Amino acid sequence: MPSQKNHSTPAEVQRDWISRARALKPILEAAAPRIEQGQAVPPDALEALHNAGMFRMMLPKSVGGAELDLATFAQVVAIIAEGDASVAWCIAQSAGCSMSAAYLDPEVAKEMFGPRDAVLTWGFASNQPPCRAVPVKGGWMVNGAWTFASGNRLSRWLGGHAQLCDEKGAPRLRPDGSVMERTMLFPRSSARVRDDLWDVVGLVGTGSDSYAVTDLFVPTNYSVVARCIPSDQQLPEGVKAPPDPERREQGILYRCSSQAAHQAGLTSVAIGIARAMLDSFIALARKKSPSSATHSLRDDTWIQARIAHADAKISAASAWTVKLLEEAWHEAATQGEISFPLRVRIRLACTHQINEATEAVDMIFREAGATGIFKNQPFERRFRDMHTVAQQVQGSVARMQSVGRYYLGMPPQLFLLP
Repeated sequence: MPSQKNHSTPAEVQRDWISRARALKPILEAAAPRIEQGQAVPPDALEALHNAGMFRMMLPKSVGGAELDLATFAQVVAIIAEGDASVAWCIAQSAGCSMSAAYLDPEVAKEMFGPRDAVLTWGFASNQPPCRAVPVKGGWMVNGAWTFASGNRLSRWLGGHAQLCDEKGAPRLRPDGSVMERTMLFPRSSARVRDDLWDVVGLVGTGSDSYAVTDLFVPTNYSVVARCIPSDQQLPEGVKAPPDPERREQGILYRCSSQAAHQAGLTSVAIGIARAMLDSFIALARKKSPSSATHSLRDDTWIQARIAHADAKISAASAWTVKLLEEAWHEAATQGEISFPLRVRIRLACTHQINEATEAVDMIFREAGATGIFKNQPFERRFRDMHTVAQQVQGSVARMQSVGRYYLGMPPQLFLLP
């Protein structure tokens, strides 16, 4: 992994990581057909990613991570997505999961994340069977199944969010009646991975498999607070959270939630797809003359305007998100947390990224004409990837609805906020 000089300024750190991502872009573009065919990152491309430290952006410095700020992280993911969206998605997913290192016993964190090629990911609880953990001597006996484990084929470790139960198997409840949860961390080799279910239209290379465990013993110190976020993430505006005693790392990054990292990264994948699509179309328009037209695409005033319109959508959506993430970093540094109103705005900006990028991609794909449908051209895979990103929960209209409720003076859906 390229070294980063000590005492670098934030601007130098940002330039370094963006430079790393740009250097990887042609490697990933060249590997993209193999990534899709194999539904995973091939060894040579994966080695380049590890050499650049792309899976260590959100890890603590104590285990050789970067503790990168959220705005830089989002820009890096977008550039990686210009090369290949599936790779960028896996990096973004793993990044949020790796923030769990801030909650682990230092020795456990070093065991899991010390190797240069360490990757952790997890999926959503399927509740088929219910994901539950029963206390036993020294830890938990865990049963459960999870889905959409993006990047698990690159991972040594998996996680699983599980309801905590008593010795008789009855769920443990908090004072407010909600079920207590923890995220259990275990070697991928301990799980039954279903790699035959991932048959999808886009983001094929993420290999987002389902997995399950049965009567798996997980030691106490291999579990963390569910989703690795402080309890204040689910509290209404104005309600102060109790202390967060399990968090061991005190860096600015860990005053933010893993959900903030997930949404900043995953939605920035859309920006990278759209930017790559636009760049490819500009290259096409410079040389293509449609068979039924009297002049080339580059001389068509409609095409000229469409290119500018697409660029404005992509650039403006990205710039707004980056600006808010910079504000969030400042608040976390000076106030110890991100304020509730800013969390709402970040939620809006991140979903807006997906919406604007999707519109730009649709616009470009249509103007590419018949050229866009061929698999040997740089359009159809990105079109499929973009629409798969748009179907993910980060792009749901419920995100917009939640923000609108807040602006109208009603409580937003708290689980939708970073």
